[in-house]
Amino acid sequence: MPQFAQRIGRAQPSAIMQVAEKAKRLKAEGRDIINFSIGVPNFLPGDHIYAAARESLAHDSGQYGSNRGSDALLEAFLAHLEKIGLTGYTVANLASGIGAKQVIYNLAEALLDEGDTIAFAVPYWTSYRDIAAIVNAKVDLLPCPAAQDYKLTPQQLEAALEKKPRVFLFNNPSNPTGMVYGREEIAALADVLVRYPDTWIITDDIYHAMVFDELGYHNFAHARPELRDRLIFVDSLSKTYGMPGWRVGLMAGPESVAKAIATLNSNHITSIPEVVQAAAVAAMAGPQDVPAAKRREFQAKRDQVMDVMDAIPGVVCPRPQGAFYAFPDVSVAFGRVHGPSGLAIADDLTFCSVLLETKGVACVPGSAFGEPRAVRISYTCPTPQLAPGLQRFAEFFAELN
Repeated sequence: MPQFAQRIGRAQPSAIMQVAEKAKRLKAEGRDIINFSIGVPNFLPGDHIYAAARESLAHDSGQYGSNRGSDALLEAFLAHLEKIGLTGYTVANLASGIGAKQVIYNLAEALLDEGDTIAFAVPYWTSYRDIAAIVNAKVDLLPCPAAQDYKLTPQQLEAALEKKPRVFLFNNPSNPTGMVYGREEIAALADVLVRYPDTWIITDDIYHAMVFDELGYHNFAHARPELRDRLIFVDSLSKTYGMPGWRVGLMAGPESVAKAIATLNSNHITSIPEVVQAAAVAAMAGPQDVPAAKRREFQAKRDQVMDVMDAIPGVVCPRPQGAFYAFPDVSVAFGRVHGPSGLAIADDLTFCSVLLETKGVACVPGSAFGEPRAVRISYTCPTPQLAPGLQRFAEFFAELN
């Protein structure tokens, strides 16, 4: 049999989806499962978005679309950028893709040669490391433990940039931790970035509309506008508008980068489907009441989660201020035994396995995000399930010997 290309050996299945599939399978078998694993917002878009999609279908052209994105989509994105203070762009600075993940993959293809280095903080979104592996880039991991609130310090960034990585990838608000960098923190990191002009900066900020406690969203370009000639802002409709299955990703950056992404699109996806682009335009240009309501709902759920995490002896959980995740350090459970089942907990993997088997609660092991002392809790489950799920989580700790 002919051999596969080497790159496929570097591609790994999503650890998050593996947990979600196991939870789904157990539920199909009749188990009472509460799923804290998968990072989907679990709400549907507003009616005006579906209306725009139906209208588009009624007038479907049946033709190929633009590799960059339709004029209507790009103009809607420009207006969206203006609202969050990212001004001065034109359509030549923009491009689209099949979700933010594909946009980031395209950016890796465009900016990283084999052997180049990409630097990012730990914990990280799982796909960052996987995409780097596929394009055969080196990874510089910058550890940010719970003791420093899972946040990158200017000193860490300086040390990383001194090694001249081709790309620095930054995620704010963070998946998996839910941590948000405030104005002063962003300004301090931006002051470091300006001193290293040979490094591209990608800001993966797809949760920017899900920021709590009136903290606000801040970008390096707000603090130091001179960074814009090498900064690429990545956005998505998935989390903000309840549209993960519609697969709309967007980027704003230097014209040369946007052109490169459009060129790559021309060689694989061609374009986002016309009906999806129409829905995306309606999402960004239409009423914003659904995202605003969901932000308030997720903040209230965050408070519920933290009340429980703070009450469990030995568990350390920095308070998230965005997205819809909590990332508790559960290493206090390692080396212990779950009394009722007699099952031993050696690490985050066995923790999640025993928790799922004994309590019917699905979480993602922190090692999937580079932090094996923690687990990720996604609190987007239906509201009636949240309190029982958290109660089971707390009971699990109470049952450890």
